[in-house]
Amino acid sequence: MNLSSISEACHVIGICGGAVGGSEAAALIAKSGSIAVVFEQNMRPYGKIEDGLPRWHSKLRNKEYAKIDENLSTPGVVFVPGTRLGEDLSFSSLSNDVGLSALILAHGAWRDRPLPIEGVDRFIGNGLSYQNPFVYWFNHYEEIGFSGENFPIHDDAMVIGGGLASIDVCKILNLELYARALGDRGIKVDIEEMEVRGIPRTLETHGLAVDDLNIQGCTLFYRRDKEDMPLENVRNPSAQRLEKLKGTRAKIMDKVIRKYLVRFYPNAIPVEAVEKDGRLDGFIFQRTKIVDGRVLRIENTEFTTRSKQIISSIGSTPVPIDGVPMEGELYQWQNREEGRLVDGVYGLGNVLTGKGNIVESRRNSKEITPKVVDQALASPKIPADGVSEIMSLIRTRWDTVGYPGEYEDWIASKPPAA
Repeated sequence: MNLSSISEACHVIGICGGAVGGSEAAALIAKSGSIAVVFEQNMRPYGKIEDGLPRWHSKLRNKEYAKIDENLSTPGVVFVPGTRLGEDLSFSSLSNDVGLSALILAHGAWRDRPLPIEGVDRFIGNGLSYQNPFVYWFNHYEEIGFSGENFPIHDDAMVIGGGLASIDVCKILNLELYARALGDRGIKVDIEEMEVRGIPRTLETHGLAVDDLNIQGCTLFYRRDKEDMPLENVRNPSAQRLEKLKGTRAKIMDKVIRKYLVRFYPNAIPVEAVEKDGRLDGFIFQRTKIVDGRVLRIENTEFTTRSKQIISSIGSTPVPIDGVPMEGELYQWQNREEGRLVDGVYGLGNVLTGKGNIVESRRNSKEITPKVVDQALASPKIPADGVSEIMSLIRTRWDTVGYPGEYEDWIASKPPAA
C-alpha cells in the first residue's frame, strides 16, 4: 500500500515486529479503518517461527507463515522490512518525532537471559553458547550461502534450562550426534524424520542398538524437578488440576528421555564456572529443594560436572533499546493489562507477556490491539501532509533495503527455506 495515495486525514499506527503478534495487530488495525505500518527488523517477518522454532516443525511453520502472510497482505497494512528499532530508527523518533497515532512494540524477546554467574559470559564462543543463536544455526546452516555463526556438536554436552526451548536444544544436540555417527558408518538419515521416529527406532531400522554407537548424549540440568517444568500450563489451576498437570509434565519429560535419549538431572543449579586452559570446562553445581514453590539451595551439596559444550537455555528477554524504560532485564510497563509502556506506546506478544508461545501471542494481540485502536481513534487524525511525511520516511527505508512496495512480490522473491 502506498500512503502517498491517501489525500485525507487518517490514523496511522506503527508496529515494530511483523511475526505472530505484530501481524495479527496489523490486520486488526487495518480492518478498523486505520493504517498499520509494520517495521520489521528482518527481511522476512516470521521472527521466531523461522529462526527459533526448530525446523522439524515444518507443518506448523508453514501454517504460521501463511497466517502471517495473510495478515500482512491485508489492505491498509504497510510493510517496512530490514528496519531494526534502536538501530535503523530510534525509539524517540518513532514514538515522538514521526507523528504516528500510536506505536506498538511487538518485536519479541531475542536476548538470551544471561546465566547468573559472574563473569561467565567471557566464555561465549569458548565453551559456552546460548539458545537463540544455536537454534538459529540449526535452522539455517544447511542453506546455500549460509554465513552465520557455526556451532560444533560435542558428545556429553550440558544444557542449563528446563522449559520447552531447552528440550528443543537437547533434541538438536542428540539428533545431530546420532545423525553424524550414522553418517560415519555410511548411513544417511534425515534429522526431521529421525525427530518423528525417535532415535532408538531410527537405529533399529538400520540394525543398530543405542549401545553400538557409544554416544553419551547431552544432559539437561534443571533447578526444579520434572513435575515443575513449564511444559504444559493452565491459568489458575485448582489443586486437583495442578496435581494432574504435574503428572502430565513428568510424562512429557519421560517421553523426551526415552525417545531422544536425553539425560535429565533435576534439582541442581550452577553456582560457579570451571575454567581450563582459558575455556569454560564445566560448572560447580549445588543441589536444590523446593519450599512453598521457591527454589532453595542446599548447603554442602556442591558437585562438579565438566563438558566441552555448554548451552544456556534459561529464557529470553526483550533487547534493551535506548529510550525504552527498563525494570531489570524487562521493559517497565506503566500498565501491563493495557500493554501501555508510556503514553502512546504499547506492547504485545512475547515482548509484553514473556511467553514465547504462538497461541498466547496471538491471544494477547487480539486482547491488546483493540484497546490501542480505541486510544488512537480518540486522538486527532493525522493530516494529509503529516501522512506524506510518514510515507517519506517509509520510502527512504524501502530504498535502503530494496523493497518494491508490494508485500506479495517481496515475500515471493525471498521465501523461507522449505
